[in-house]
Amino acid sequence: MASLNTFGAVFTFAIELETRLSAYYSGMGDSDLAKAADKRRKKLERVRRENVVEITLEPIAGLSADNYALDLSDGSEVGQAAAVRTAAQFYRDAAPKINVRAAQRALERCGKEHAG
Repeated sequence: MASLNTFGAVFTFAIELETRLSAYYSGMGDSDLAKAADKRRKKLERVRRENVVEITLEPIAGLSADNYALDLSDGSEVGQAAAVRTAAQFYRDAAPKINVRAAQRALERCGKEHAG
């Protein structure tokens, strides 16, 4: 079980999630969704760079990467909806655990974008 127990681990997971979603959507030929995922990835990378300070080193409890595994082998509408729900759930769960408000807002915005 991969624990997302630090600020860096949460943001690394979020960046990888958006990278995988971008590739998934590109592979299905949906350039708009791929670009949106890439835009979120870039925003998360910027937030991670700008907010790595001592306070972000406080441990985070209650998040596990296993709970947010994406099945990107299913390109159907059902598969796409499942991927969106998983991503949105990750952001809903992770945002309140981040102790830097700017970073927390970035996660909240990503979750809202996935939720529609």
